[in-house]
Amino acid sequence: MTLDDLHGKRVLITGASTGIGAAVARAFGAQGAHVGVHYNASADPARAVVHDIEAAGGRAHLLQADARDPEAMRGIVADFAEAAGGLDVLINNAGGTYGRTPIEEIDDAHYDSLVDLNQRSVFVASQAAVPHLRAAGGGTIINTVSIAARSGGSGGIAVYAGTKGFVVSFTRALAKELAGDRIRVNAVSPGTVDTHFHEVASTPQQLENAKGKIPMGRLGDPEDLTGSFLYLASETLSGYVTGQVIEVNGGALLR
Repeated sequence: MTLDDLHGKRVLITGASTGIGAAVARAFGAQGAHVGVHYNASADPARAVVHDIEAAGGRAHLLQADARDPEAMRGIVADFAEAAGGLDVLINNAGGTYGRTPIEEIDDAHYDSLVDLNQRSVFVASQAAVPHLRAAGGGTIINTVSIAARSGGSGGIAVYAGTKGFVVSFTRALAKELAGDRIRVNAVSPGTVDTHFHEVASTPQQLENAKGKIPMGRLGDPEDLTGSFLYLASETLSGYVTGQVIEVNGGALLR
């Protein structure tokens, strides 16, 4: 499906080298967008994403930054806006966890790092993007959250779940604040998706247990998420949608 209003849009995606972010970046490239592909350490996968975007007829700009570094995140927003001649869509997708850690074993450095990665990076990139979105006459911010923001997740990811809960509330608050600027703010909330995240956070048995609780009977693939991001970025399809969280989880919340 081709969405004409996404052709030529300037779309910055954080955490775009692997997993959901990479799938979303390729999907926007297939729509003819100019995509900012942010990565931290996965340089080769990020270059592969850029190659695929350009092969599909889109344009791509590679950006490196540690999402935990506020100045670096402000820098990639400025760099992409300069390279692309502005900004229309910001997708805050960078995030993760460091495995499952019981609450009593989490020290200050661990806590701060998770908050910086999953929470502060969303605030900083959004704050830096707003002037560019205003200059464009409006735009869209889309945040990747998690089913854990509602369910609390399973054991050992309490801080991760809490940071995603912050992003849900931040999404709604920012949607109210920016509506007058024609800037829509929404979120996509994945369930259990087969990505590197679960190579770090889950054992094979935990993934089997999760699959058993999903009415559709399978884990998600990164490509299962792309339609929701395209929908929320498209003024034609979702121009009256803001402050919403789209749950994409195979029905996991039904149980």
